[in-house]
Parts: sequence; C-alpha cells; structure tokens
Amino acid sequence: MRNAAGRVVPDGMPAFAGADAYRSHSRVLLSQEPRKHPPVFYSSLSAVFAAAPVVDGMTLSFHHHLRNGDKVTNAVCAEILRRGLKNLTLAPSSVFPTNAILAELIQAGHVTNLRTNYINGPAALPIEAGKLRGLLLMDTHGGRARAIESGELPIDVAFLAAPAVDRNGNGSGTMGPAACGSLGYAQPDLHYAKYVVLVTDTVVDSLDRIDLDGAFVDAVLVVDSIGDPEGIVSGTTRITRDPVGLKIARDAARFLWEVGAIRPGFSMQTGAGGTSLAVAAQVRSLMREHGIRGSFASGGITGYYVDMLEEGLFDHLYDVQCFDLSAVRSLAKNALHQAISASRYGNPFDHDPIVDQLSFVILGATEIDLNFHVNVTTDSFGRLIGGSGGHADTAHGAKITVITTNLTKARLPIVKQRVTTLTTPGEDVDVLVTERGIAIRPDRIDLIAATRNSRLPIRTIEDLLQTAHALSGVPKELPHGTRIIGHVLYRDGTVIDNLYQPSQD
Repeated sequence: MRNAAGRVVPDGMPAFAGADAYRSHSRVLLSQEPRKHPPVFYSSLSAVFAAAPVVDGMTLSFHHHLRNGDKVTNAVCAEILRRGLKNLTLAPSSVFPTNAILAELIQAGHVTNLRTNYINGPAALPIEAGKLRGLLLMDTHGGRARAIESGELPIDVAFLAAPAVDRNGNGSGTMGPAACGSLGYAQPDLHYAKYVVLVTDTVVDSLDRIDLDGAFVDAVLVVDSIGDPEGIVSGTTRITRDPVGLKIARDAARFLWEVGAIRPGFSMQTGAGGTSLAVAAQVRSLMREHGIRGSFASGGITGYYVDMLEEGLFDHLYDVQCFDLSAVRSLAKNALHQAISASRYGNPFDHDPIVDQLSFVILGATEIDLNFHVNVTTDSFGRLIGGSGGHADTAHGAKITVITTNLTKARLPIVKQRVTTLTTPGEDVDVLVTERGIAIRPDRIDLIAATRNSRLPIRTIEDLLQTAHALSGVPKELPHGTRIIGHVLYRDGTVIDNLYQPSQD
C-alpha cells in the first residue's frame, strides 16, 4: 500500500497517514515502577551482565549525550562479543563514528535489529551492505520517547552514562570529568526499562543537581572513564565565514523579520552548524536593534545561545542536550537554563511539548523536493549519513519551518524532483532559503502575502530546481537497490519511507 506521502509501505507495517493523524489517537503510557531496593554498586561489567542478567534476544538501550566521546556503548558491545550473545536488539538514541565496534556485532549476528534516531559512521556500513539480519528502524527524538513510554519499544536493560552518581544511585550530567550537561534522552529509558544501569566514573556523597532519579536505578557500574567530554561538541559551534552561508543566513533572518516572526516573546531553535549559528547571529542583531526579548530558545544548546541568555535576549533556554562545553557549564549554574526530557521536548502526545511552542525553527537538508519533502537520513546514493533526530518533531511543531541550504553541493542539486529518502513531510516545511532565492510552500498564503512587496528573491521551488540544473546540469537518475533494510518512522511510529540497500552498480 501507499502511505499519505506516496511511498510504498510493506504489508503489516503502520503507514504514515499525515502529520496530524496522531491527533485522532490517545496517549498510551505505561506505569513507572520505582525500585523497592537501593541500587547495587558494581566494579565490573561482567558482574552487571550476570546480575541483570543479559541474555540472547534482549533489547539493550543507551543514550547519546556523550556523542562522539562515548565509551559506554563500546564497552557493552565488547562484553556482548566476549560472551557471544546473539539476536540482540540495540536501541541507542543515536550512533556515532566512535561506535565502530557495533559494525562487528552486526556482521557476526550478535545484533540483529537496530532502533535509533540517527546513525553515522562505520556502524552504518554493514547495514547498507545488508548484513543486519533484521531491520533498522529510525525514530525521531520525540518518537523514540513515545515508543518507549507506550511499550512499543520495550527495553530489557538500559545502560545509561552518568557523569556523576551519588551513594543513593542518583545521577547528574553536570559534574565529573565527563560532564555532558542535559540528560534528556536518557529519561524514557530510566523510567521504563525493566533493568536500569547507571555507568559512571565519578561517585560522590551528594549531588548539586539530580538528573537521573536513583529510585528507578537497579545497578551502578563504576568504571575508569565513561567518555571524552570533548567529543560531545556538535557541528562547527562557530558562525560560518563562507560568503554563501552568510548570505543564506541574512536572507533567512530578513524573511523572518518581514513576516513578523521576530517579535516580543517569540521562541526559536536552530542547529549547531555554521550557517544555523549565522542565522542566530542575524536574529540576535535584530533583537538588539529593536529591543526585542524572546521567551526561549530550545533544542541542542550551544554557547552562542548561552551568551544570548546571559545578555537578557531570552527568558529561558530549554535544553534536551548540550552541544558544547559552554552549554554544560551554563546548565550547571544558571537556573534560567533548564534541562528537559526527550518527551517534554518532542513527544507528540506530551501535553504541551516544547516543539509545539516554537515560533520558528531553522533546519538543514540533504535533499528537498518539489513537494517540500526533506531528506536528512541518506545521501543521494541511499547511503546512511544521519537521521531525523528532532528534524521532523520541530518541523511539525514550529509555526514556521525554514530550511537553509546551498542550492548545490559537490556539483549536485539539493532541490530534487523527488527526495531519495523521505525524513520530514513537506506539509511540515514552509520555506526554503538558498543563496539563489527563497521558495515558500504554495499553501502558506500568509507568508506569501507578507512578502509580496519584499526585496528578497522570492521564487517558486520549481524555479530553484531549474536554476540548480542550469548550474550543475541535470543529474543522472541514480540506481537504487530494491531490498528493504529498514524504515524511517514518523514521530507517531508510522512508516513514512523505507530504507533500501544501496545499489552496487
């Protein structure tokens, strides 16, 4: 059958029925069960595996707040190899290049299913090669929280990196040598996994703040190091100096100003890349010039937003993960900088998720097509390079969703007739800003009317496609495989697209 986005969905899989279809369903919420006994402290991973116990066929989960500095997932994978466990499902919130050991587990059949929000690096290669014996399922950040709390994704054992733990088993993200800040993506695992292990390299008598409640912890594993805090840095964390990126940023900010999105009490989110931060810089200048104070910035927080908070340009920062060490330090000391859970951030069934309160969001794209569908999961050859993360969550929730990207990259058009993989549906995308012009989705007549007399280069997306072809030529139709190796899930758990094994031709 075909879903609402026109993609074929295999029989038996729930088909995407539209971005608002979830509103016709009620929230399913499992009960949270505090432990009856205090957690047991261990000094070896082998002892934890025996105590849990971890056996064939289980589902194990991890969070990604240490990002490319994570050592916890790798240590657990090494123990799986040592024990020869089979048929496991791993459910990390994201997979990074540092988690290369996962490739070995997939090829040898130790891990047969993988469920994550983002995957990049060596672990993607055996999946693309068809070596994963089950399926790769890719959630959004909010969708993963929904899946765990509803029981759709049952977790047997959660291994949660905690930079510091006290004697009662409470965990903190802002203390210890590997402090990573907010632990928002660990919250669903903490509250709903059958067995919860905090993995730490720092045990203290008491914590200044508690991010992980010891009442839900079964075991604490003390190790030499949970990871490298420098590895948490995401994106460039610096404003781009590229003239093309700066032009895109200026036009995006000017567009938002002209449509009235930057006004007292507004809220925003951008990524941590150079162009995204350049947009934030342009917005910051407009706020200063016109004396505007916003209500909040959210998402993955960088030091740039910390500076805006301390300058008094925002009332609050809502932080589901810290993207640099400045943000980690700010979260530890500033009460206006608040950590939030993944569910509070983007779960469509939360009573009022932060993403639904956004005035606008600035997002990127690997590809965008004439229907404004966006791909951030694969490249044009179908190779795995990322995933939705919060892309689809924020795109749906924000009042205005802006995609910023160069019109061509590496001599390939970013605007396509049809995206290779559909991550975020076009009905949730409002504006595309490139260095060659700005396209507004035709049914956003309010935005079109607001910019009717603008000096900005407002064009149709079809015009931008033709311009891209004039610059780089019309690309040859790339061959793709036909074997399904996974599915991209929309935030309500329905299949919005399939992942195909890339063609070897």
